[in-house]
Amino acid sequence: MAATSKPPFRADHVGSLLRPPELLRARDARMTGSITAEELRAVEDKAIRDAVKMQEDIGLQAVTDGEFRRASWHMDYLYQVGGVTKTQDNLKVQFRNEQGVIEFTPAALRVTARLKLEKCIFGDDFAFLKSVAKATPKLTIPSPSMMHYRGGRAAIDAAIYPEMEAFWSDLGKVYAAELAALAKLGCTYLQLDDTSLAYLNDPAQRAHITELGGDGEQQHLTYIRLINAALADKPAGVTVCTHMCRGNFRSSWVASGGYDHVAEALFGQLAVDGFFLEYDDARSGGFAPLRFVPKGKMVVLGLVTTKKGALEKKDDLKRRIEEASKYVPLEQICLSPQCGFSSTVDGNALTLDEQIAKLRLIVDTAREVWG
Repeated sequence: MAATSKPPFRADHVGSLLRPPELLRARDARMTGSITAEELRAVEDKAIRDAVKMQEDIGLQAVTDGEFRRASWHMDYLYQVGGVTKTQDNLKVQFRNEQGVIEFTPAALRVTARLKLEKCIFGDDFAFLKSVAKATPKLTIPSPSMMHYRGGRAAIDAAIYPEMEAFWSDLGKVYAAELAALAKLGCTYLQLDDTSLAYLNDPAQRAHITELGGDGEQQHLTYIRLINAALADKPAGVTVCTHMCRGNFRSSWVASGGYDHVAEALFGQLAVDGFFLEYDDARSGGFAPLRFVPKGKMVVLGLVTTKKGALEKKDDLKRRIEEASKYVPLEQICLSPQCGFSSTVDGNALTLDEQIAKLRLIVDTAREVWG
C-alpha cells in the first residue's frame, strides 16, 4: 500500500513544537522591551528555519512553523478577528495530570461588534513558512467553534447579536474569507484545531455548556453546521483537516471520554477531508466510533503521546493501527502524535530530543505499515 501523495500524510503531525531556549529568551526580552519587534522576528525566523529543516530531515511530508510566533494555539488568532475584544474576565480552566490539577487562566474574549475579517490572519507567517519549506507547508488555525465554546452566549454582546443565527452566519463568513485569502497565498493544507468537538464527549463538559445557556447535548450539531458553512466555498486544491483535542497544557488535559457522543454526526456530516484524533491513552476511548467514517475521508490516529517523553514501542503502534483497521480501512488511516508538543508557549514536559525521537518513530512506523 503506497504513501499518500496529498495530505494528510501517512506520517503527519499536529503542528506545535517545543520552543527552543533562545526563542523563549527572546520572547521574554521583547516583553520587557529590551529588544524590538523586528529583533524578535529575526530570532523567530531562524528558529522556524531550523524547525522546518528538522521536520524535513526526519522525513515528514508536511511541515509547520511550530506555532513559534504564538503564545497560544488559538487566542493569538481569535483576537485578530474584527469585532473581538480581549478582556480580563479570566476564565479558570482546570487541567489534570497524574499529579493532580493545574489551573490555567487565559484572558477571555468578548464579541463587541459585528464579526469581520480585516486581514488574512497569520498570512505573513504562512508566507514565510512557505518560502523556507521544501515539503508541504501546513498552517494550523483554531476552528470557528472556538470563538464560542469557552464563553458561550454571555461573551457575545446581545445588542450586536440579539439573535444567534446572525452570529453563526458572520462567523462562517469570516472563516470562508480567511480560507480564500490563504489559498491565494498558496496554502494547500489547513488544519482547524478544535477542542469543543472532543470536549463535548465528556458529560461534565456538556453540563457546563448547558449552564452557560447552550444545549450541551446538541451543541456539536451547531458547530458542525458552522464549520460546514465556513467550508462551503472551499478553494480547489486545498485540503482541510480538523484536529480534536481534550486539552493540552504543560502535559495536562481537561476532558475525558471516547468519541461516541459526537461520532455519527461528526464523521458523517463534517465537510473536512480528514480527522486528527487523540488516541494516546485509555481516556480517549476505543476505536468503535470509527465505524461511522465514510469512504474517502482520512483518519489520522494520534497514538504517540506528546505529554510524556517515554518513547512508544513500534510493535504497540502497529498493533493499535491493526485494531483500528477493523472499523475503518487501512488505506484511510495515517499516524501522528495525539496533539502538538507545545499548544502554548510553555510546552509539554519532554525534551527537544524526545520530541524528535517521537516524530522519527512516527515516520519509521508509517513506512513499515504503508510502504
